[in-house]
Amino acid sequence: MSDIAQLEQKTLAEIAAASDEAALEAARIAALGKSGSVSALLKTLGGMTPEQRKENGPLINGLKDRVTAALAARKDALKDVALDQRLATETVDVTLPLREAPAETGRVHPISQVVDELTAIFADMGFAVAEGPDIETDDYNFTKLNFPEGHPAREMHDTFYFNPKPDGSRLLLRTHTSPVQIRTMLSQKPPIRVIIPGRTYRSDSDQTHTPMFHQVEGLVIDKSAHLGHLKWILEEFCKAFFEVDQVKMRFRPSFFPFTEPSLEVDIQCRRDKGEIRFGEGEDWLEILGCGMVHPNVLRNCGIDPDEYQGFAWGLGIDRIAMLKYGMPDLRAFFEADVRWLSHYGFKPLDVPTLAGGLSQ
Repeated sequence: MSDIAQLEQKTLAEIAAASDEAALEAARIAALGKSGSVSALLKTLGGMTPEQRKENGPLINGLKDRVTAALAARKDALKDVALDQRLATETVDVTLPLREAPAETGRVHPISQVVDELTAIFADMGFAVAEGPDIETDDYNFTKLNFPEGHPAREMHDTFYFNPKPDGSRLLLRTHTSPVQIRTMLSQKPPIRVIIPGRTYRSDSDQTHTPMFHQVEGLVIDKSAHLGHLKWILEEFCKAFFEVDQVKMRFRPSFFPFTEPSLEVDIQCRRDKGEIRFGEGEDWLEILGCGMVHPNVLRNCGIDPDEYQGFAWGLGIDRIAMLKYGMPDLRAFFEADVRWLSHYGFKPLDVPTLAGGLSQ
């Protein structure tokens, strides 16, 4: 009896003296562990007579219960102390302003914004969006677009070629999005009305040219499509995109292997203190190329040029983004400078719509 009382007094003192959870765990193991003092007493019950077990059993089990309760109480007390210490050291200044939400700090890249603007404008005119691979065949990128083998027109593009295959053919990074026009005409029957935004690649780099850039092309194939329709579409697009009430456009003869006749398009503008304003002034700025789809291109895609005709146009997305939003250097588009993106980027929830405004 006196041994149990002394053990209880000693064990409870060790538990009370534990200054942290590690010391408390050591006290628990010393008492209730496999080789602990209380566990050793419990093991002796098996060798006692029934009379001894009846007398000592309640005492030993009572000791175990009191030690267990003391351990739990001390653990709760240590947790409270640790919480108080943490609250004392980890203070929060509730007067600090809230951090801006990701939807406020994040920015949409101007290229992505302009692609959305283009899609909204042409979708309103009934155009679908077509896409294709960046890695193309020579056949789709040149031959089916009326670039004959060895023709000087192929030198208009500084092409990135892959290593030749065993049969001598070579894949390439597409130099324009026109191969998607070919893929569309091969896979769909007229009438066709699509726009094709995407990445293109040419070996060129300066303030207004980059090795990878973005284009958008449009294609209409129908029995009655003509240049009047093309001019109207381009005029309505320019008015909507540059958000002006009227524009004057000038169409000049040009040459593209895949269109005949081919036209370069200038838009009226006014240059003032480094800024360009559209829909006013006496200057002109070239913005795109267009024309009627060449009959050879239609034949290469299995379309009868005696029954169908069409028109196409193409312009640089990066360039019109620079013109609309006043960006001086094309190379900054690809430098991933967060400061630049914070200045020129758009809020994620400002989705461009014709009704709500493209550049909100």
